Amino acid sequence: MNSLSLDSLDAAAFLLIWQHFDVDDNGYITGKELHAFFQHMLEKCGIKRGEIHEDKIIRLRERFMSAHDTAADGHLQIQELATIMLPEDENFLLLFRRETPLDNSVEFMRIWRCYDSDSSGYISAIELKFFLQDLFLQHRKSITPEKLEEYTDTMMKMFDKNRDGRLDLNDLARILALKENFLLKFKMDACTQEDRTRDFEKIFAHYDVSKTGALEGPEVDGFVKDMMELVKPSISGTDLDKFRDALMGHCDINGDGKIQKNELALCLGLKLS
Repeated sequence: MNSLSLDSLDAAAFLLIWQHFDVDDNGYITGKELHAFFQHMLEKCGIKRGEIHEDKIIRLRERFMSAHDTAADGHLQIQELATIMLPEDENFLLLFRRETPLDNSVEFMRIWRCYDSDSSGYISAIELKFFLQDLFLQHRKSITPEKLEEYTDTMMKMFDKNRDGRLDLNDLARILALKENFLLKFKMDACTQEDRTRDFEKIFAHYDVSKTGALEGPEVDGFVKDMMELVKPSISGTDLDKFRDALMGHCDINGDGKIQKNELALCLGLKLS
């Protein structure tokens, strides 16, 4: 069995299969979920349940995970499974797994600000549709209005975790495969002044994407997002805006709408040489 692609499978049918196995709705299947998925696949191949022994499931699992677990994390991500199961013309999910997943919250927040066009702190179905449309154009793929509606609906069902008809920051991060919070690399309780200053230099350089020596716009947003998620894993766009305003009010000493490097250092109690 080299492929799990099914001729009749479309995005909506794929969604039903995914939701059945992603029991805890975290965007990937692992452990018992993964075991149940491969047992189901063997049954689909015509093997009777009583003939499916543990060794067959393990061999199938190992073969497919070595070939399709692109992140090598022991999880089967929704995009990875879509690669296996969906025909090429239905596999629009792959558009969200870019050649290199987003590794900087600054770029993520630039996308967020662009498509949260009414600054509500959420991405509505209409805003998501514009996002999808632009994504297809970016990849030079044509799409009919009917398919665009179908894909928008499917994406909302897949990633709108609280089922309120809109996407929050965390939902979009799952779609765009945003990498781990950069700030998790650092010990927030670094003891010496030298350690704190060294870490500060690395952190500031990471968010100062424009290399101007000041954080502005999405750079401030990305820094705020990662800071907030250290203490509150699930944040909304409105939460972020409130904390951003507070940070700007505290750190933007010269009132230029930016956070200069020395201003942020001063707010954090650091002295730069």
